[in-house]
Amino acid sequence: MSKRAFITGITGQDGSYLAELLLAKGYEVHGLIRRASTFNTARIDHLYVDPHDPSARLFLHYGDLSDGARLVTLLAEIHPDEVYNLAAQSHVRVSFDEPEHTADTTGVGTIRLLEAVRLSGIKTRFYQASSSEMFGSTPPPQHEDTPFSPRSPYGAAKVYGYWITRNYREAHGMFAVNGILFNHESPRRGETFVTRKITRAVASIKAGDQQHLYLGNLDAVRDWGYAAEYVEGMWRMLQADQPDDYVLATGSGYTVRDFLQIAFQHAGLDWQQHVRFDDRYLRPSEVDALLGDPAKAREKLNWKATIQTPELARLMVDADIAALECAGGNWTDTVHLHSWEA
Repeated sequence: MSKRAFITGITGQDGSYLAELLLAKGYEVHGLIRRASTFNTARIDHLYVDPHDPSARLFLHYGDLSDGARLVTLLAEIHPDEVYNLAAQSHVRVSFDEPEHTADTTGVGTIRLLEAVRLSGIKTRFYQASSSEMFGSTPPPQHEDTPFSPRSPYGAAKVYGYWITRNYREAHGMFAVNGILFNHESPRRGETFVTRKITRAVASIKAGDQQHLYLGNLDAVRDWGYAAEYVEGMWRMLQADQPDDYVLATGSGYTVRDFLQIAFQHAGLDWQQHVRFDDRYLRPSEVDALLGDPAKAREKLNWKATIQTPELARLMVDADIAALECAGGNWTDTVHLHSWEA
C-alpha cells in the first residue's frame, strides 16, 4: 500500500510543490481547500486527475483550520500516514492589519489540527510549518537554539504554533516536528511578496507595460532559497527515526536591494531608473536581518540548498517574462497597490 499524506495549504506555493513531490514518490495525497465562489487551485491544476479515474491519487476536501470538528472527521476518514500543516495567513505586512485573523489561522489553527490528530486516534507523523520570522530581532545567524523575538503578529502566531507542536510531541508522544524555514521563493510565489513583486515588475517593465515599482525597506537582509528544494527537507523530517526541529536555509544573506539589482540586470534593466520608495510598504516594526544556519539539517537529514539567491532571482525573472509573453503581454498590473513581504 502506498503512503497517504494530508496537506493543509495545498493550493499555496509550498503545498503545490509538496504535493508534486509526494505524488512522484508514490503517495496518495489529500489536500484541504477552503470553499470559495471562484476556483483557487491554479497551482495544483496540473496535478489533478478526475477522482472517478482509477489512477487518481490526488483528492481535495473542503475544510478550514477554523473548524476543528471538520478536521477530526477528515483525519478519521482519510487516516493519513503524514500530516503537513502549511496553511496560514502568511503575509507579514498584512498580519499587522489583520492580527486577530492571523492569530486564529496561523496560531490557533495549529492546535486545532494537532488536537484533531489526537482526538481522531490516528497514528501519524505531523509537520508544522514554522518560520524564520519567529527570530525577529534576534541577531543572525539563527539556528534551532536561537531565542525567538518576533516582530509581527505573524511571527508571534508562528511562535505559538512552534511551541504547541513541541508540547504535543512531549505531552502526547506524537511524532511532531517543526520545520523552521527561511524565506523560500519560486515562480509560484504570491504576487504581493517582495521577490515575486520584483520579478513580475521586471517582466512588465521590459515589455513596456509598466514604468515604476514601489517598495519600502530596501536594506532588509533575507536568506532566500528555492521553494521546490525546501519541500524535500519537509519530507525528510518526517522520515527521520526520531522527531526533531530543523532550520532550512541557504546560509547566505542578501538585501532587497541586492535582489532588485540581480533581477533587473538579468533583464538588461537599471533598477534605479524604475524603483520608487513608498513608506506605506514599511512595517510598523521591521526585521532587519534573517540568515539561517542549516548545519543540523545538512548533518542529520543530508539536506542542502543548491540554488542560491542570484540563481533564484534569475529563474523567477525568466518565468515571469515567459508568463507575460504567454498571456499576450497584457496582464493587469497591480503590483504597486500591495504591501510587500521580505
